[in-house]
Amino acid sequence: MEGRKKKSMQEPRFDYYNMDQDDDDDIDLREDELSHIVEIYDFPAEFKTEDLLKLFQCYQQRGFDIQWIDDTHALGLFSSPIAAREALRSKHPLMKLRPLSKSSSATKAKARSCSDYLLPAKERPQTSAALARKLVIGALGVKSNLTKEQREAEKKKLQEAREQKRLAAKQREDAWEGK
Repeated sequence: MEGRKKKSMQEPRFDYYNMDQDDDDDIDLREDELSHIVEIYDFPAEFKTEDLLKLFQCYQQRGFDIQWIDDTHALGLFSSPIAAREALRSKHPLMKLRPLSKSSSATKAKARSCSDYLLPAKERPQTSAALARKLVIGALGVKSNLTKEQREAEKKKLQEAREQKRLAAKQREDAWEGK
């Protein structure tokens, strides 16, 4: 009993290693198609999402996300093709990277099947708890414990965010108008 390996309780739905090789022609990706995605492979099966995110922490500010394929394969979603190419040039002793266009047909099939969800990663916008606090306080009928200065600071932060959003929209509009 000791020499036997413990079997997984749930068998994988797809066997990406033993798929038919005849599908290569059907799932051929152009060099520029989904170029913000990099295949991450040959890392230890014990790795979790947090481990991969730590290895790519320098891309977190610009936007980076992980889409799992199996225990030792994942897709790295970068914010742009430039960031993906930059990551491909870096060397990691615990894993290997390659562009999606050079990956296996199974990985390409997985990427193609869920390409709607594989949009470039974007940084999460800054948020404020002001609205949630206001709704909860209103629903419970209790008095807020925020000072007047804290409320004013929140209000100012929200106004600045609205102004930045308005300026960004104006810049986009001006760019399209040729101003």
